[in-house]
Amino acid sequence: MTNKSWAAGMATVQWFMFLLAGSMAFPIIIGHIYQLSAEDISGLMQRTFLVVGIATLIGGWLGHRLPIIDGPAGIWIGVFVLMGQMAFLHGQDPIHNLRLLEGSMLLAGGILAVLGALGWMGKMLQVFTPLVNGVYLIIITFQLSGTMLKGMLGTSGASAEVEPGVAAVSFLTFLLVVALSIWGRKWLKSYAVLIGMIAGWAAFALINGGDTPLKSSAIVSLPEVFAWGLPRLDAGTIISSIIVALVLVSGVIISVSSMQQVLEERGQQLTETLGRKGRLARGGLISGVSTLLSSVFSTIATIPFSVSAGFVRTTGQTRMLPFFIACVLFAAASFFPVVYTFLSTLPEPVANAAMLALFSQMIGIGIHSILKEPLDQRRLTILSLSLMLGTGVMFLPAAVFAGLPTVLQYIMSNGVMVGILTALVLEQSWRNKKIAVDKGKQV
Repeated sequence: MTNKSWAAGMATVQWFMFLLAGSMAFPIIIGHIYQLSAEDISGLMQRTFLVVGIATLIGGWLGHRLPIIDGPAGIWIGVFVLMGQMAFLHGQDPIHNLRLLEGSMLLAGGILAVLGALGWMGKMLQVFTPLVNGVYLIIITFQLSGTMLKGMLGTSGASAEVEPGVAAVSFLTFLLVVALSIWGRKWLKSYAVLIGMIAGWAAFALINGGDTPLKSSAIVSLPEVFAWGLPRLDAGTIISSIIVALVLVSGVIISVSSMQQVLEERGQQLTETLGRKGRLARGGLISGVSTLLSSVFSTIATIPFSVSAGFVRTTGQTRMLPFFIACVLFAAASFFPVVYTFLSTLPEPVANAAMLALFSQMIGIGIHSILKEPLDQRRLTILSLSLMLGTGVMFLPAAVFAGLPTVLQYIMSNGVMVGILTALVLEQSWRNKKIAVDKGKQV
């Protein structure tokens, strides 16, 4: 085997592990919130593997054409968690809420696909300015880092106490990935995530014992369609779907912009610009299709992961062939129970540790985006208010908003949504005098 083939093989494995790390934790969390059985959680994991693999493949091949993985969208995770909490708070059937979520994803996916097909994604660049993009990247990192830290400490389940063995392995994995990505030699730096996850998995099995995969007599298993029942909609979910679709637009724009920024930092000049050649339009269309697939296969809707920019910055992996092969293998794994049940035994704390190391890059990318324009008093105020309100909401218990209408509960209880809406409204309503004068001269 030549050095080139070896490097391609290792890059494929690392992309595969990155897909796994970004996909496995949230189905388990959602499964526990809705009190699904072990078999149902395994089925949710299977369907997640299929949708993530297909969504990432068609996004890189037909959509934005960048090495960006798809994964469960943070905004959808927040909605799933809220709907689950509301179901038990009001004594509702959780499966009924899951069917509402299927309908919500169908509607949001359709909106996103239409925006992409009509070419409106590029026009929305004027709304999602570098300041808004930076706010999004910073707040999404703050929100998800809390979930990841809980998983690293072993407190993401029913237990509220720190498990020392779990925490020790998690933080050693985190430090190993960070250290290799900063001080490792060229090949060690390129495979920092892969090395960290494998070492963490092995250490976790030695110290805490490994999980036993669920046994299945079937060699091949087809993912179930509409596993939660046929989709449903109500007035609250219709309005929230429209709002979520707009937030997903920002997610697509920011993921593509962040990856382009990192690739340009590495000296790779892209021949296509965002709006002019339709990279965003294709990305939006494919993201809409992926959201529709998520509804059909009853899983958490996916979105291009902005943390992919952190992965590429950390590892330097930019080749598309290993990326495509990893996507195909990941989707194919969903048809073989022995494979996806084994992969699902990757310890959640180890996956969270690797992801947290990658998310540490996102803060820097967000700050870099904000600093593309001078930080005058106006931009500083918008930045401060957006971060303050967005992060402040994260510290409030869900019960605080229980008395509000359902739509307002969706919005007010989600820090990312509060932060980005604050930034959008202030950025558009509080116009810079110089910009206003320039626009007046052009009329």
